[in-house]
Amino acid sequence: MDGGAHPGGRIGPNAITRMAEALPADAVDALFAEAGLAAYRRAPPAGMVAEREVAALHRVLRARLDRAAYAAAAWEAGLRTGDYLLANRIPRLAQGLLRALPAALAARLLCAAIRRHAWTFAGSGAFAARPGTPTLLSIAGCPLCRGAVSGQPACGYFAASFERLFSRLVHRRARVTETACAAMGDPACVFAVTYTR
Repeated sequence: MDGGAHPGGRIGPNAITRMAEALPADAVDALFAEAGLAAYRRAPPAGMVAEREVAALHRVLRARLDRAAYAAAAWEAGLRTGDYLLANRIPRLAQGLLRALPAALAARLLCAAIRRHAWTFAGSGAFAARPGTPTLLSIAGCPLCRGAVSGQPACGYFAASFERLFSRLVHRRARVTETACAAMGDPACVFAVTYTR
């Protein structure tokens, strides 16, 4: 299943607001200022933002924070984004239905829903989902790591968001691992969803 790219290259505000919440309080203002996003500290975005702003923030965070601190902040921001989606964007009835279904069917339906809404997080990137064992989610042209070079996956924000959704809606032991990343030279960022026993 493929989710088309959003031609305007815009992303939902959680990519910025949840990162602000996850960063160390004594550093967040300076980091946002360096990324050219100081205005968002005074008035957090309420609507879609330019993906270049999200990319700039992640570029600054990778440059200024040590690897562990960046990974922890990105993961926490991703979990917060997943929590926001569960509380505000996914109807309770749909959540209950997914939880009641066998994991394989719930994963298929959740993948379809994520694909339909991929334009809200993938921006100009292209999202694809392949339910199965494992379920594979991918973003080609991922805005979080565009232009980055890394020896390890750099998109923990997305991995954590996906993990929160799959662990709450499909299987409580769902885990998501980024197995390929454009920052490592791969053609797309790939996230594998597995279910531990």
